[in-house]
Amino acid sequence: PGIVHRLDKGTSGVLVAAKNDRTLAGLASQWKRHEITRRYLALVRGVPGEPEGRVEGAIGRHPTDRKRMSMKTTRGRAAATRWKVLQRFPKSGCSWLEITPETGRTHQIRVHLASSGLPILGDPVYGRAREPGLALARPALHAAVLGFVHPATGARLRFEAPLPADLAEALGILERRAR
Repeated sequence: PGIVHRLDKGTSGVLVAAKNDRTLAGLASQWKRHEITRRYLALVRGVPGEPEGRVEGAIGRHPTDRKRMSMKTTRGRAAATRWKVLQRFPKSGCSWLEITPETGRTHQIRVHLASSGLPILGDPVYGRAREPGLALARPALHAAVLGFVHPATGARLRFEAPLPADLAEALGILERRAR
């Protein structure tokens, strides 16, 4: 019957699709109750001083640009995103983060990180499309882990997507610059 959730345009990684109505309803229910395990990886502009953080703030349509989402809205829905620094690249002014969305709003990770001064590299909407010296043709955001309970079998499932070549290359460039 369809895709259970969506990834933003340009985001790589794990996506789940249901083969039948029962599975779709069961997965949608888990999503609504925030029982799905999700972990993302992202290269961001900025080097946070803290090892981890949490961004909380309602997200809704941008007041003047209907294609964007924003925290500056009166009609937003509650959203929360946790992040943890995996690696810092102070010479390049960038960081490698693990991100755990606690809710699932449109563009949530991108909006929350950008509002915190940590825009995702290569994001043309909430950051900058071009990153000097990095061949990124998309936002540097990857849905690395997705876990849930199978609605029919009750089995706990966990899927991991390997890092795509473009992000691995960008990460390698930043690591070489850091030496």
